[in-house]
Amino acid sequence: MVGNIPQHAHCHMCGKSIPINETLCSEDCRQRYQTMLRRRKLMVYFMYGMLAALIIVIVIGGRYF
Repeated sequence: MVGNIPQHAHCHMCGKSIPINETLCSEDCRQRYQTMLRRRKLMVYFMYGMLAALIIVIVIGGRYF
């Protein structure tokens, strides 16, 4: 059922078939990937900030009760 399919990879953004040594298929996908990485990085910083704020509130709140 499966024929001779050459070795290939898939674009991380759109899923198109690309050569095995590539990770993204076009400049548009590269830009979208960079944007996604920046957003993910900001989200991680935001989550760390919220965790730190929660710990501070717990520590300060514990002193008053």
